[in-house]
Amino acid sequence: MLIHPWDAPTDDAEWQQWLAAHDFGQLAANGPPDEPPLVQPLHFAYDPARREAITHLARPNPLWSALDHRPTVVLSVVDDYTFIPGPWQADEDQPPEHGVPTSFYAAVQLICTAHIVDDPAAKAALLQRQMRHFQPAGDSAPVAAGEAPYGRLLSGIRGLRLEVRDVRVKFKYGGKRSEAVQHRVSARLAERDGPGDAAARAHQQRRLATAEGPLRTPGS
Repeated sequence: MLIHPWDAPTDDAEWQQWLAAHDFGQLAANGPPDEPPLVQPLHFAYDPARREAITHLARPNPLWSALDHRPTVVLSVVDDYTFIPGPWQADEDQPPEHGVPTSFYAAVQLICTAHIVDDPAAKAALLQRQMRHFQPAGDSAPVAAGEAPYGRLLSGIRGLRLEVRDVRVKFKYGGKRSEAVQHRVSARLAERDGPGDAAARAHQQRRLATAEGPLRTPGS
């Protein structure tokens, strides 16, 4: 993923706060050279203190053989996207029809080493961590190996710990444009108010208002 300086995160807190609210992504893995890469949509829970994401999948999932071959994976999350028409982006001294269209979006890629969890007690503990993330009200029975109601189901899944080795982050919201153009785009997003426009506008306004601007190095 190409990350220009103006699209880089302002700090780790920016992408970590965004990722905390975006817990569904796609896990990409490479198997043997003669097989195509695998991409698995999934929910996950990210723990910044442990620098790991946790999830689980059904035992028959073809992803497991790919992970046995190569445990390096990418967990990709993209959201808050929208299309920006060319005329909105034209410089002040340009005719509107000379403006270049683009996409706005936020993207976080976690480059990880995958660790498969098969021990029943360890799987139960992993699932409990996921439950605390997705159902913090605690309105489900506890997950414990060998105990009802979930214990008998543990054999049908495998747990997955994704140890984060690197992070690639991009907040592409027109940061290289002049303030006048950015404010124009923001106004157009408010007027159009289509799917994704409000979230994209919020990112653009937040980053535009940041006094120091984004970091000048790619990634995080």
